[in-house]
Amino acid sequence: MVKIDVKYTKLFINNDWVDAVSKKTFPTINPQDETVIAQVAEGDKADIDKAVEAAKKAFSRYSKWRTMDASQRGLLLLKLADLIESQARYLAELETLDCGKPVKTAEEEVYYSASVLRYYAGKADKILGNTIPADGDVLSFTLKEPVGVCAQIIPWNYPIPMMSWKLAPALAAGCTIIVKPAEQTPLTALAIAALIKEAGFPPGVVNVVPGYGPTAGAALTHHPDVDKVAFTGSTEVGRIVLGAASAVNLKRVTLELGGKSPLVVFNDADVEKAAQIAHAAAFANGGQCCCAGTRTYVQSGIYDQFVQKAAEIAKNRSVGNPFDDVQQGPQIDKDMFQKVLHYIAAGKESGARCLVGGDKLGSKGYYIKPTVFADVKDDMKIAREEIFGPVQSIFKFETFEEVVDRANDTNYGLGAGVITNDITTALSFAKQVRAGSVWINTYDHVTSQTPFGGFKDSGLGRELGEDGINQYLEIKTVTLGLPKIPQL
Repeated sequence: MVKIDVKYTKLFINNDWVDAVSKKTFPTINPQDETVIAQVAEGDKADIDKAVEAAKKAFSRYSKWRTMDASQRGLLLLKLADLIESQARYLAELETLDCGKPVKTAEEEVYYSASVLRYYAGKADKILGNTIPADGDVLSFTLKEPVGVCAQIIPWNYPIPMMSWKLAPALAAGCTIIVKPAEQTPLTALAIAALIKEAGFPPGVVNVVPGYGPTAGAALTHHPDVDKVAFTGSTEVGRIVLGAASAVNLKRVTLELGGKSPLVVFNDADVEKAAQIAHAAAFANGGQCCCAGTRTYVQSGIYDQFVQKAAEIAKNRSVGNPFDDVQQGPQIDKDMFQKVLHYIAAGKESGARCLVGGDKLGSKGYYIKPTVFADVKDDMKIAREEIFGPVQSIFKFETFEEVVDRANDTNYGLGAGVITNDITTALSFAKQVRAGSVWINTYDHVTSQTPFGGFKDSGLGRELGEDGINQYLEIKTVTLGLPKIPQL
């Protein structure tokens, strides 16, 4: 086992490392062997109050942060990106220790996260209003201003990238932030907090308070001095967050929630290539991906050939110690491990054909064999509900119209994909499917420049791209009365 130095386990409030007011701690668990990595300070309402107070002070009119030039905010983001890259291997190993993803993947995610920070660093001094040809003898224009104190609740499946998605646009806009990392994966958020301080961000601009959802999370979403909440996680919890955000004041809300994304493969596709794309879509991050393409629809002409190839690829997928050269590590924790096994059992009981996997791997840690089901029907539990594990369900279809209706027959709408050599088919599908992101002959290609978010129960608002920073800005209209212009 690789030995990782866990440097930060306290709360980060106002640029200081502090114990929880209650002095409580909670364990963060290594999913490889179910051992305790470290005890982390457990924030609750009293600590959230302190963090919000620090963020509110940092957002006050005459604070160093509010009076800082926009270009200087961009330079701080660039400095933070450089510092994160300088610690890429350490952050990756810490992430792997805490959440079990392969260390090579974790390191790639660190560099990706730095690119998100750099993208928004360039946006900081390019937040532009408009002049408006309003009726009457007036001059009207708009200003775009930071929304204020922001609560950002980070999930456990992509801790570093999701933190960058939320920090970067909020900081570029000039907001202040309280981050609550997932209780399963608090370590890299705290390590990045240390780099935020080193980069030179003023006290109170970013605060990191680990803790549990019903205590720290609830205190944050209900707090009257929080102006915006950004949450990534399950649809079930997203509804709770949305209700809390309107309980005391009308907070701005961004929700990036669950999915049950379809990936449609037409007869004209190259079966080998399509099966590889579909495999990556379903099994990336051990299936622990909100936009995972877990509903694989394959047209009847190539169905049998595709199913055989999909099973072969999954059978050869390497699973094991994430510090080794493997494609898949353990699932995040015992609860998710048991949940996924429950769905696999449900798939077998409902009559779906289990081609590969279908069981846990080994007797220690939260490892599950990559599992492929064929002949899945749309009314089966594994077809309707988000599994969030290494399970691919393959369905057969006949016609374009049929598969679009079936793809849209879900409460979710986060992602969708289509594999075909016919551009008309591809674009027709992209137009008719109800999803926030549609990938053609690729899948899950998400960059700093492209907005990401969902339709229906998959969320509200967008992250990344131009839309990402707009979620952290308020528009103010200014109208100046002018002397009446004489008629000639």
